[in-house]
Amino acid sequence: MSDSLCTRLRTDCLPVWDSLQAHPFLTELAAGTLPPEKFRFYLEQNLMYLPEYSRAIAIGAARSRDDEELRSFAAGLDNIVTTEIPENEARLAQIVALGAADRGGTLAMAPANLAYTSFLVAAAFRGGPLEVMTAIMPCAWSYGEIATGLAAGASEHPVYATWLAFFAGDEYAALIERMKGELDALARRDDATAAQLTETFRHGARLELGFWEMAYGLEQWTDLETT
Repeated sequence: MSDSLCTRLRTDCLPVWDSLQAHPFLTELAAGTLPPEKFRFYLEQNLMYLPEYSRAIAIGAARSRDDEELRSFAAGLDNIVTTEIPENEARLAQIVALGAADRGGTLAMAPANLAYTSFLVAAAFRGGPLEVMTAIMPCAWSYGEIATGLAAGASEHPVYATWLAFFAGDEYAALIERMKGELDALARRDDATAAQLTETFRHGARLELGFWEMAYGLEQWTDLETT
């Protein structure tokens, strides 16, 4: 398989990928005009999402065939558990302190979130390390591109600017480059078809878009009461 798998995966779902970066949740976040209750809802849902994302990574670790693959997934898991989950918790505390209203984000994993996390875990169980890395990549990669594209002209909002700076930072950029290199290395080793991987990556990107839609629309199960 070609060394340019990452580029081809992104190119093959470009309309969805471009929609991610243009979503009003993110453009309003950068402008500082996003209603705080929507950011609170997003963070509360993301704190349910990230443990499931971690479990998909852990399945990749369990299926690793050598120490190199094991170290790769272990590093990804460590980043989520020790860095990204605490980062989300810190931003949630900030936005709540600023008076963001509760719109039921903690009542249950919302439909779009349940669909996304179920996809990740199912894709991990069905495949090997290559499929796991392909499934988790749209989330990590798109966050870096979105934040980098928006951070330069962003407002000085006390919470949103910090969120953007985290994902636009050098450490996060290095993490994404490492993950892309690992995905390409796995592709050179395995015999999965490009069509299979493209479908997995595209579904991940679609579900990313659905997650932003969920947060922007405060979409929760209709039988649950919200404040």
